[in-house]
Amino acid sequence: MKKAVIRNNEELDYSGTEAMNTICSNLIFSGHQIKKIVTTSCTAGEGKSFLTLQMVQNLARRGNRVILVDADLRRSYLIRRYSIETEGEWRGLAHYLAGYDELSDVIYETDVPNVHFIPTGRDVANPVQLIDSPLFAQMLESLARSYDYVLIDAPPVGLVIDAAEIAKYCDGAVFTIEYNKTRRRDVIDGKKQLEQAGCPVLGCILNKVTFETISAKKYYNKSYYSHYNSEYYRREGGHGKNASASSSKGR
Repeated sequence: MKKAVIRNNEELDYSGTEAMNTICSNLIFSGHQIKKIVTTSCTAGEGKSFLTLQMVQNLARRGNRVILVDADLRRSYLIRRYSIETEGEWRGLAHYLAGYDELSDVIYETDVPNVHFIPTGRDVANPVQLIDSPLFAQMLESLARSYDYVLIDAPPVGLVIDAAEIAKYCDGAVFTIEYNKTRRRDVIDGKKQLEQAGCPVLGCILNKVTFETISAKKYYNKSYYSHYNSEYYRREGGHGKNASASSSKGR
């Protein structure tokens, strides 16, 4: 198997690490049938790809075999931000879906133990036709048989239809929301779009939060995470199952 190296891998601080531990524990508690998980956000810059990579590594450290699929075929953020270098000729998801390569040809073993990676391969102007092909669904089913978790980093659901198309073939979705920036209406619309695709929203990650910010706005009482999940999602009739994360890094 070909190798890939993540050059600009980042580490969370203490509070971010504890929040990520909570998030990944909740994913595991969702059940063994939840294996194919799409991650998305409303808009660009909310930290989705950063948090997806953190989830992949956290799950892998627990002994799970995890594969990360970069499905942002229009313009991959993962490749640019983390300077991922691959062995041999650059091949990926676009090549497989177009019928140029076998699935085994586009899977890379990374320098992170228990983590494999499928890059985009190349940018595609209109990837929906590729994503909606039988090959994409077959790929996810095949990966789910070989790995404990398949995490798919999708484009923002509020910008292009790609995430909803990907969600059709997934067991659940994780939503990244940037604190004090993402509009409530956009979150509601994005959640509905994913659920209309038949993909339940497992929970959200509230990103780019500092404890100083929470304290200043008097949100941090006995349990901020509990307050956010129960109150926010109860008002909107959503799932509200998973915890929020605080991080100052990432897209």
